[in-house]
Amino acid sequence: MNSVDKAIETQLENIQTKTGKTLDELYALIRKSGLTKHGEILELLKRDLGMGHGDANRLALTFLQSDGERAAQAAVATTDDAVNALYAGAKADLLPIHETLMAAIARIGPFEIAPKKTYVSLRRKKQFAMIGPATKTRVEVGLNMKGVEPTARLVALPVGGMCQYKVDVTDAKEVDEELITWIRQAYDSAG
Repeated sequence: MNSVDKAIETQLENIQTKTGKTLDELYALIRKSGLTKHGEILELLKRDLGMGHGDANRLALTFLQSDGERAAQAAVATTDDAVNALYAGAKADLLPIHETLMAAIARIGPFEIAPKKTYVSLRRKKQFAMIGPATKTRVEVGLNMKGVEPTARLVALPVGGMCQYKVDVTDAKEVDEELITWIRQAYDSAG
């Protein structure tokens, strides 16, 4: 068992001690609620059991992971909900750009999608890209990679930010081989 697995196991044992309930009892409580989205389960645990955010988050994740197909459906629903929220209203016309980008990146290899409030983070061992609407006419692709010469299109960002480079995309046709090459380089550098 690696150190991360051991830490998770210890946290789950502590949750059971604090709540006085077994994991099966906690999972039954969640199932009884009918909730399937991570954020909803998190709030339920905080509200009804007085759990702190970290413990509620770990239990929600573990529950969803242990529930197999339900976990997959919840993850997709959560990601889809987050993406739809990003591209709502005046930014709706940018959704095809996002979808074209995601389809192209999916062909590179496996990665994790972590929706945030204003963008989605794409991760392997670490974040390699961020995609989100910068304005109502432009999607910004942030890239984490080193040693690449900036161009008029590949803009270097200040040191210490979330990404080292960004590319602005205003049309799905701009998701071309040049952009995919940069994304692939960031993907490869993220391990």
